Amino acid sequence: IIDKKSLFLNQSTYFIIKITNLMMDAIDKKLLVYLQNDSRQTTKQLSILLNLSPTAVYERIKKLEKAEVISKYVALLNPKKIERDFIVICQVRLVHHHKNAIKEFEAEVKLLPEVLSCYHISGEYDYVLKVCLKDMEEYRDFIANKLTGLKHIGSTHSNFVIAEVKQSSVFDIK
Repeated sequence: IIDKKSLFLNQSTYFIIKITNLMMDAIDKKLLVYLQNDSRQTTKQLSILLNLSPTAVYERIKKLEKAEVISKYVALLNPKKIERDFIVICQVRLVHHHKNAIKEFEAEVKLLPEVLSCYHISGEYDYVLKVCLKDMEEYRDFIANKLTGLKHIGSTHSNFVIAEVKQSSVFDIK
């Protein structure tokens, strides 16, 4: 005899396992390529490209969202048009490498809107930041009044982008 509580837990566990082990077919992968290039396409437009019904496309998108393959939809801005085209790659070395220092630095750096990306890396430095600002004066203010004010920073090293050769948010899906 199986009680209702056990049955519910088993079904929930099955559902979680099924979602985390999402199997994507060739159509799902094509759909993801189309959405990465233009996520504003309607399900009708996508259905024509994929030779599916709009309902089938909608269901596939919902499945991919639920499985967190699609994490969100965004508008990509032109940095020049919003005066954020002064790009700096900043390397950061922490003084301490204990768990709390890492957690505190990461929590603080997430609050800096000028930092678009932050990667914990191996090598001589501990982190690499992509910082986008208006100009050198704004970067100087950022370094002097924000970044070096964060706890646990030992040193920084900055590289200024001369030209952006490639910038993409599109993954090659095979």
